[in-house]
Amino acid sequence: MSIESPATELDFDPDKLLEKYRAERDKRLRPEANAQFIDIEGSFARFLKDPNADPTFTRAPLADQVEVLIVGGGYTGMLAGVRLRQAGIDNFRIIERGADFGGTWYWNRYPGIACDIESYVYLPLLEEVGTVPSRRYAPGQEIYEHCRAMALKFDLYRDVCFQTVTTSLHWDDAEALWTVRTNRGDAIRARFVIIGNMASLERPKLPGIAGLETFKGRAFHTSRWDFDYTGGNAHGGLTGLADKKVGIIGTGATAVQCIPHLANDARHLYVFQRTPSSIDERHDRLTDPAWFKALEPGWQEKRIDNFTKLTSNILTDEDLVNDGWTQLAQQVNTMFTKRKLAAGEKLEDLPKLVQLADLKQMERIRARVDEIVTNPDYAAALKPYYNQFCKRPCFHDGYLEIFNRSNVTLVDTDGKGVERITETGVIANGHEYEVDCLVYATGFEVGRTFDRRIGYPVYGRNGQELAEKWKNGASTLHGLLSRGFPNCFVVSLVQSSFAFNFLHSMLEISQHISYILGQMKAEGAMVVEPTQDAETAWVTEIERSSIQRESFLKECTPGLYNYEGDHSIFNVRNGPHGGGPITMFRILKEWRDAGNMAGLERRSS
Repeated sequence: MSIESPATELDFDPDKLLEKYRAERDKRLRPEANAQFIDIEGSFARFLKDPNADPTFTRAPLADQVEVLIVGGGYTGMLAGVRLRQAGIDNFRIIERGADFGGTWYWNRYPGIACDIESYVYLPLLEEVGTVPSRRYAPGQEIYEHCRAMALKFDLYRDVCFQTVTTSLHWDDAEALWTVRTNRGDAIRARFVIIGNMASLERPKLPGIAGLETFKGRAFHTSRWDFDYTGGNAHGGLTGLADKKVGIIGTGATAVQCIPHLANDARHLYVFQRTPSSIDERHDRLTDPAWFKALEPGWQEKRIDNFTKLTSNILTDEDLVNDGWTQLAQQVNTMFTKRKLAAGEKLEDLPKLVQLADLKQMERIRARVDEIVTNPDYAAALKPYYNQFCKRPCFHDGYLEIFNRSNVTLVDTDGKGVERITETGVIANGHEYEVDCLVYATGFEVGRTFDRRIGYPVYGRNGQELAEKWKNGASTLHGLLSRGFPNCFVVSLVQSSFAFNFLHSMLEISQHISYILGQMKAEGAMVVEPTQDAETAWVTEIERSSIQRESFLKECTPGLYNYEGDHSIFNVRNGPHGGGPITMFRILKEWRDAGNMAGLERRSS
């Protein structure tokens, strides 16, 4: 499409730049899409081992009954537990694979780990718990401690099973109960189950690179960092790498945080890149205690809402966060004002303004690469040619600088990726790079099929498996309940809301579940599931609304957000509501405000 813009507004040709974007996208399109990643099982099961758990832990199997069973002890499961407590529902249990609460922040302890969204927005329930983040972007250990503080504040440790892996869920229609089985021999019965491990970043994925299993050096995934080998901790000091040649595959948000530490401590570091990340300034700083203390009650909810609106391109007069995430919205606001488009007039031009603002933003980010990286070949390879939110934008004040170091080699594969792993190294661009250690910064099982993401089967009425029902795409009401699987809440982004601040979605969804359970308790209802008409209507709404995201995602370079370039109806149905998170939150609130539990079939036994 041709984008018109006053010559004084831009110093580049937007149409030519978009042509460049498409050419870079096309290099990276692969017919296998998400199938390029492999199951972590068999000989690869070692990549799932928990380095922080007690290997001698044991306990007797449980065969009791609870009102609600929550699978997952990350933020999703914890917020569900908090909302249940607040609703007066105390008879629940949490099952968690790890040895403590925290989910993403329990598993990921790699050097440099920190939140990439402002702490005051990202860490939930700061006012309720009393946590004061030490800095604008809190380090991972501090976020993990906030999770533990939440668990203590809301008494979540009372009935939790740590180091326990859920192996199956079975619904008994006659008893109106779920049986949850685990690797500890448990057979726990529950009236309701909340699947809270589907949306978390805890189950790593590996790329299907030929020869991956042949490597004889040390190898691990960033979410299971091997500090026994590297030395150091989440703050760095990887002294064990002083005489080692290290390779890292992946240059996404996780890699951007840990690569500077690898570069600082390894004898030599090879960074294997398929697609560069967008790297903007971070502007981290310590929290001003006086500022934090002066915040008025309700400040966090207001700030979270403001951030999500701005990152959803909803025009607002106020930017409470004012960081790299919200700059694009500021650009759009500026262009909108300059062109004197009155509110409610010519709003059809807004998508073009968003695109122009995005191009301008990314031109600045690419120029920053030239300002920092001295090697012109590296600088060219590190420039991202795609819209800013096609991939998760990164903010770091030291990442680009490491490519000026003599002990760092950038191996850019021009979109093709690594060719092969050998016993002693990595082959890319036809050349073998020998390494002692391989680090996989290759992401998590998000955006994959239901069974791959949760890791266990869910059997509903008449033994139907949820993965089988969803084989052609999910089918739900509001992304939570699916007909034939009564009393089973599946918490994820599927047919629900996607916000860059993931915790905002989880706060809203946990509130919604709590409302439904509270209403059922008031009614004396024991069983709930969507009507077929309501479920069909919601799937239709998801397909309809996807058009709002489809054109943007098709233009994007392959990645997590666009299912590695696969735009099939399967992925449309497994995607979020296309209207964005604020629209989805409004839909849920209006549904609750109506007070009639529309579309939900309830019975007392």
